[in-house]
Amino acid sequence: MGTLTTLGAASDVPAGKGKAFDAGEQRIAVFQVNGQYWALDDKCPHAGASLAEGYLDGNKVGCPWHYAEFDLATGKHISAPANCAVRSYPVVVEDGQLKVQL
Repeated sequence: MGTLTTLGAASDVPAGKGKAFDAGEQRIAVFQVNGQYWALDDKCPHAGASLAEGYLDGNKVGCPWHYAEFDLATGKHISAPANCAVRSYPVVVEDGQLKVQL
């Protein structure tokens, strides 16, 4: 099991949007969909765009540059041009704070 790391306030992530947070050496994108939070590596493996700036469509996020899509729950790549997954992280909200297990 990894370390539980506090990213920031849950209220910093608007419904239907994403926000990037620094967690040590890592940049994590957190998304809120229907009151549930999901966390992925922020960097798209295709060309390095911030997934936090991407678009949400149901249970997936699309890269804002070239539209590669990833599953929010697993990080699995759904469509090209990316050809590999991004890492997903368990998220908990405690006392209004977002925490991810790294």
